[in-house]
Amino acid sequence: MGIAEDLLILETRLKELITSYEQYFIGLEKREPLKLAEEVEKLVRRYAGTPINNTMYKHRYNNLVARLNTYRQQWTRILREIEEGRYSRDRFKAALHKSSAPAKPSPKTEEPNPQQKELERVYAELVEARRSCHLPIDGMSREQLAATLDKQRPLISQKLGTSDIQFRVVVEGGKPKIKAGSKHKNSHE
Repeated sequence: MGIAEDLLILETRLKELITSYEQYFIGLEKREPLKLAEEVEKLVRRYAGTPINNTMYKHRYNNLVARLNTYRQQWTRILREIEEGRYSRDRFKAALHKSSAPAKPSPKTEEPNPQQKELERVYAELVEARRSCHLPIDGMSREQLAATLDKQRPLISQKLGTSDIQFRVVVEGGKPKIKAGSKHKNSHE
């Protein structure tokens, strides 16, 4: 393979690595993507000591390496914060649990229905996913999310043949998306 193909592969793998780390940091992936990181490092090292005569390829290679180095520094910082318990996702979740937990429920207080609990969970996951993707969270309300989920619920229920639906937030291509599936199966919308 030539440098043009290698650079295309490097760019693709780097995008996959960035997405994998984002998913890892928001809790969708259980393990750090070390194998993919090693593959990207190997692609970078292939041309590290080799002079690249074509200016366009040299510029593209240098940009990809600089991008990897920037992300690597960010990932190292976040991993350190996670180890020290200072990562914002952990603080956000702790604050969310603290604020959503009732101090002492009074006898007249009703337990929130399961759909309301799911809405709160999906909203928290969506906010955290948008933050991890560096997207704005302004203008996004629980009411809008509830309206969207309520609108989609009957269609998904009909499609899956069950009314027992669970929504979850995933990051695909650097953008958060809401997926739906049966609570009893791992089927997806």
